[in-house]
Amino acid sequence: MKKWQLSRRTVLRGAGAVLALPVLEQMWPSVARGQTPPRPRRFLAWYVPCGIYMQKFTPQEVGSQYVLTPILQPLAPHMSDYLVLTGLANRPAQPDGPGDHASGTGAFLTAAHPYKTQGADISNGISTDQVIANQIGQYTRFPSLQLGTRGGGSVGDCDSGYSCAYANNISWSGPSTPLPKEVNPQSLFDRLVGDVQQTEAQAAKRRLYQQSVLDIVRNDTNRLQAKLGRTDRRKMDEYLTSVREIERRVQSQTPACPVGSSPSAPVDIRDRTTLMLDLIVLAFQCDLTRVISFMLENAGSNYAFDFLGLSGGHHSYSHHGTDQANYDALQAIDTWEMQQLAYLLGRMKSVPEPGGSLLDNSVVLLSSEISDGDRHNHNNMPVIVAGRGGGAFAPGRHVRYDTELPLANLYVSIAAACGVDASGFGNSTGPLPGLTG
Repeated sequence: MKKWQLSRRTVLRGAGAVLALPVLEQMWPSVARGQTPPRPRRFLAWYVPCGIYMQKFTPQEVGSQYVLTPILQPLAPHMSDYLVLTGLANRPAQPDGPGDHASGTGAFLTAAHPYKTQGADISNGISTDQVIANQIGQYTRFPSLQLGTRGGGSVGDCDSGYSCAYANNISWSGPSTPLPKEVNPQSLFDRLVGDVQQTEAQAAKRRLYQQSVLDIVRNDTNRLQAKLGRTDRRKMDEYLTSVREIERRVQSQTPACPVGSSPSAPVDIRDRTTLMLDLIVLAFQCDLTRVISFMLENAGSNYAFDFLGLSGGHHSYSHHGTDQANYDALQAIDTWEMQQLAYLLGRMKSVPEPGGSLLDNSVVLLSSEISDGDRHNHNNMPVIVAGRGGGAFAPGRHVRYDTELPLANLYVSIAAACGVDASGFGNSTGPLPGLTG
């Protein structure tokens, strides 16, 4: 039995700043020997635009002995940690006429049919992440976080008569309420760990002089560490090192600015992506939120991946017309996206928790608004589900559904893994079979 217990809402405090804590053993309630303490479940929904080069993504074999395809090669170190699901469809994403990118993105997590309009009369559905957040968001500082690498408003026409609200958002709290995303790593870092009690002037001054939040809370940190056991002290040391490393990288991407000005997000997509992924891990590790959506660019993105030796834009290549040069470009882009997923999974696996790791207690979904970029189809969607959801899923396999099932069925199962009943969500016909082995 513990002599004292640390509240999971404990933070380190300094002069005008606070720092969240990771989940420590001292925060878990005392339990009988051999009894497993309760484990939080987390859900990350990750969107990538313009579909996937399916011929180089889809394994030929099913089960645990499938051969990694070229696009999946970066995930080789994590084969036992994710499922590849093929044969699922998101039919509500089918647009009224042209507009597959915006309609598909709007329906990405809602499995609802977005109403075609470029005006204020948008209509969609509540998204899966918000169904989950409505039930478990009360346990964390942030019920959910909406993140991305590219900003964008929710008014105007972004795709053949479809509102930008559909193209630039995947989280919806209701049919007419898209939730805008944070795309600036500095602002997200400040929200998560640094500036909860600081005025904007104080926060800007700290950024100007590149003062670490760790310096501000040092006295409180030392007092806490003196009371922790050996395992928790090691966790704290690793956590503080991680916070400082992320902070340095954020500061290096944010030029010093006069007090009162707003720092800009990194221009390079590589820096923005890795910083956001590290901050996602930080948010989960500190139990600041258990629900996050992340958009790696917006619907139909035409980002030019020049660092991959490509001169054209992603969307342009996705209209491949079976041209091999376009296929090669798509394979390079999709492989890079899988490299980012592999980075995240590695980071999540490195965080120990009761019952395994942060990844073991999470569900990470990666998919797109369409399947093939040239066909603009919404069947046979590219889907990866990583993590075990606390034991709800049995990863390490390719599962192919020969009879088409709704993508919404997967969302019902993900919600259930998070302890939430989402029966009747979207066009679901029930939980998705095949996830438990």
